Amino acid sequence: MVESNYDILGIVEGTTEKEIRDAFRRLALQFHSDRGGENEQFIQIKQAYDDLKIGKKYPETDYEKLKNSKVYSGDTEADVRRKNQILGQELFKEMKTAQEWAAALNSSNTTASRLFGSKTLGEIELERKANGALSIKGNFMAGSFSYDGPIIMQGSITSPSWTEEFQTNIHLTNGDFKFVNPLENKYKIDNGAKIIVDNGNVVIGNVYGRKFKIEDPIRVGVFQIQEHRTHISALNGKIIAENIANTVSLEADSIIVLNVEDDVKISAREILFYGAKLTFDSEIILKEGGTIRFFENFSIQGLSGDAIIKLENGKKIRLFDLKTKKIKDLADEFISNKENYTKDATMIGNGFTITYAMLDNLSMKPAKKQGWASKFGLSKK
Repeated sequence: MVESNYDILGIVEGTTEKEIRDAFRRLALQFHSDRGGENEQFIQIKQAYDDLKIGKKYPETDYEKLKNSKVYSGDTEADVRRKNQILGQELFKEMKTAQEWAAALNSSNTTASRLFGSKTLGEIELERKANGALSIKGNFMAGSFSYDGPIIMQGSITSPSWTEEFQTNIHLTNGDFKFVNPLENKYKIDNGAKIIVDNGNVVIGNVYGRKFKIEDPIRVGVFQIQEHRTHISALNGKIIAENIANTVSLEADSIIVLNVEDDVKISAREILFYGAKLTFDSEIILKEGGTIRFFENFSIQGLSGDAIIKLENGKKIRLFDLKTKKIKDLADEFISNKENYTKDATMIGNGFTITYAMLDNLSMKPAKKQGWASKFGLSKK
């Protein structure tokens, strides 16, 4: 007879949650390796306790452990990809079930919490709050999820490398998407995940994409670049993030970031940079009527010569040209208080507001100052 998780903890079926917890604590004190116990036995006890918390009566079989393991090994790359495809498919199904569960709670305006996934697949806990917000605890690794309301996230977000079919795709139709203390908790979004917020803001930590070489299946010795571009969008709201690097796109009405590096595309009406880096083939797309501000005093040092600003009308300006452009050399109609700036002050750094109109007319010269004679209608002889 197969030993159940109740048997492992030495309790009977129907035991209360408190009694299950007390049994685990008693056995943990007895069998933990720090107390001279066997590590394998403690792992079995801990797994039984975790299983019973989610209502699972029997431990996983060896086949289930293999089927649900996060990383498969195999004799060939094709075998690895095939088995990882199974993992992505299972996570995709779990997220579909989670979406249906959350939508039903929204429709009935009720609260509840539930675990999705497994210890081997990766568990996440969803909880709908009384105010309609959805709390997600755990790492989101694959699959699509849509929700009509705000999401509060405690965990990182990634997307599978092995297939685009099960790509991570989170969509909010209303409300904000927020990480809980992302800098302190080191939460991140990476590897081609996509977050779309229709009407709300996005508050996150570090965001990364991914590029890597893959060998051409036909031509020996020839490699292609495969791209997993991470995409964050809040077209009617604001994106607040820390470091953005390596193949990422951000689209919003307003974007506030620290540093930007390596093939990052930023599109917004208002863009604020608080760090010192904007480098390596990055691009800023400024919407008509928009503004850009660099707040770091030494932003000029980290600006790459190949980074550009593209205006909505298609005009392109090199960042190199801006970091050498002095405020006193701008046309008078774009800045009326030139006396407040030193003669060497440039457009980059110290929070100077760079407007769309300035960039669109960067070649315009300031008006020549009139001499005292012409000012009073006199001519020189």
